[in-house]
Amino acid sequence: MTDLETLRSALREPPAEGFAEPDLGAIMAKGRRIRRRRRLATGGGGLAAAVVTVLVIVGAVALKGSSPEQQPLPPAAGAPPAPSAPAPAPTVTEAPPERPFGEAIPLGIKGEGGRELVIHAFAIDEPQMPDVRFGLQVAYRNGTGDYDALLAANEFKGSDRSFGFHAVDGGDLIRGTFVPVFGYFSGPAARITSTVRGKPVEAKAVPWSVDPSVVIFWFDPGQVESPYVLTPLIAYDAKGQRLTK
Repeated sequence: MTDLETLRSALREPPAEGFAEPDLGAIMAKGRRIRRRRRLATGGGGLAAAVVTVLVIVGAVALKGSSPEQQPLPPAAGAPPAPSAPAPAPTVTEAPPERPFGEAIPLGIKGEGGRELVIHAFAIDEPQMPDVRFGLQVAYRNGTGDYDALLAANEFKGSDRSFGFHAVDGGDLIRGTFVPVFGYFSGPAARITSTVRGKPVEAKAVPWSVDPSVVIFWFDPGQVESPYVLTPLIAYDAKGQRLTK
């Protein structure tokens, strides 16, 4: 056998192991929180990111199922191309505003145009996250009684009411307004504290009107500029006993 024949034989051999099918459900569930955050913070950017993600996944699946021997032959020379129907024009539908799930809590902060910043829960109904039923959203409360969302965060795996801290986010400048670090604690917390570069800080904590066993909290922007500087978050009950390690 010549060297050329040996090379051709090696190229025809199948790979040692095939590509695993991508778990689209897991990818979508884990990316849900990120896509929601982008949609609120940058408008249409989240939609574009989601479309790109889907195209990359579909491309990977198509690549797995193709091989050089399976490629269709090109049309004969001179054959007219098959007619194709024109692509329909894309339509864009604006999502309805998310209404508060329970009462909205004023943050004591004024933002764009002197508007009041509030934090409220919003309902979630996603088949990929059966145990996540709500998240938190920071928004402007307008004089007309509606809400203009800035940033939302929610648990994206497990249960949204498992004991401990959830949906800790914020510390972002959005549309000229600084969104404070916020989150919620599932459990009988009366105080939420932490340290920033060795200095103790305490959050404002309010029980959720729908379920008082969930405590919504946020930090003073002048004391906490990012969730990543908190070391660590600590919850205490009404008797001053520490609930977290």
